[in-house]
Amino acid sequence: MSIKRLNGVHLKHFKNTESETTVSFPLSAKVILPMGQGMGAPCEPLVNVGDKVFVGQKIGDSDKFMSVPVHSSVSGTVKELRDYALPGGRYCKAVVIESDGKQTVDETIAPPEIKTADDFIKAVRESGAVGLGGAGFPTHVKLRFENHVDTLIINAAECEPYITSDYREMMENPSDVYDGIKLMLEKLNINRAKLCIEKNKPKAIRLFSKMAAKDSALDVVTLPSKYPQGAEKMLLFTATGRVVKENELIAAENAIVVNVSTVAFINRYIKTGMPLISRRLTVDGDAVGMPCNIEVLLGTTIKDILDYSNAKDYRKLIMGGPMMGVCMVDPEAPVIKTHNALLALKSDTLYKSTPCIRCGKCIKACPMNLMPTELEKAYHAKSREQLTALRVNLCMNCGACSYVCPAKRPLAETNCLSKEFLRNTAQK
Repeated sequence: MSIKRLNGVHLKHFKNTESETTVSFPLSAKVILPMGQGMGAPCEPLVNVGDKVFVGQKIGDSDKFMSVPVHSSVSGTVKELRDYALPGGRYCKAVVIESDGKQTVDETIAPPEIKTADDFIKAVRESGAVGLGGAGFPTHVKLRFENHVDTLIINAAECEPYITSDYREMMENPSDVYDGIKLMLEKLNINRAKLCIEKNKPKAIRLFSKMAAKDSALDVVTLPSKYPQGAEKMLLFTATGRVVKENELIAAENAIVVNVSTVAFINRYIKTGMPLISRRLTVDGDAVGMPCNIEVLLGTTIKDILDYSNAKDYRKLIMGGPMMGVCMVDPEAPVIKTHNALLALKSDTLYKSTPCIRCGKCIKACPMNLMPTELEKAYHAKSREQLTALRVNLCMNCGACSYVCPAKRPLAETNCLSKEFLRNTAQK
């Protein structure tokens, strides 16, 4: 596959909270901690009803490679082990903990001892780190590459509307970001790093350009403000000119991509030993009375956050951005590691699809140069051959095609169904 230009769409930014300093969210009476909080296999609970638990204590783990442990975000008592429906339809267990209000830290919490690259990767796994940009890919898996990687790409694009959680990480904790980058370069023996920031964040660009001025191993790359510039394949191409082939991982092109908030968290974990028990969340939308950035404990319910931010008359709740976020139907659902924003909106307009007018806008918008209209036809024809030939598996589900379609065709949604169809029929 060759890419001659980067397609995409220009979106209104709605970065209403870019100047809102992060505040600590009040401690809730209980937290709900699903054992699946990212890509890969969910964990099995390590605690039982009635157990006393402490902040940072490991309460779930798995022997599967594509999995990371889950830690308690509060001190208190395990009140329930329940089944929990993940957004993709899978089920896992969830641990419900009643907080004692003391936030007593587990006595085993201590900075990890690191002597080798393998020690570092094991520590990253024990921290519970996943991609904090929303995808939730286990970070330790990404760091365990087989071929030589010469470039570490730090994803600070934050290209979706509304979300400013990564931006606030850069502005509030620049030393954690910088030290985290240097730490990863050293421990993983990578030659250089590229911190990629969209041009709509000039203060962050100036700040890190100054920090990196005398550092030959770090480049600050200014990205165009064009969605979905934050996608891994787009970042790789913009930052290095390299192209990821179909069914190929980024590491095959001698690079890895790590989210900027993930990098900062890893740096803090290596210094303190405190695992991933909270995250920064942007709360916004036209139904929110007090748009804000909050540091919230994992397991806090959406309802508690809506009450705190004075959200009223909302008809749609989205965890994440409006393009790739997940609609939430239950306000009692908890915040998990993959959540970086909560949007409360007054409108839940459903558009009626009309026949395709063959305008070609979806093709011009697709960052992977796919043909969404032809993929839609192939799916409805249930043609594995056509879907494969049209390379549906290159689709990153960014939603640009559906966004620009004047006929309101569910093109991105159909691509998701197409990929699931290919997986299911391959298994048969």
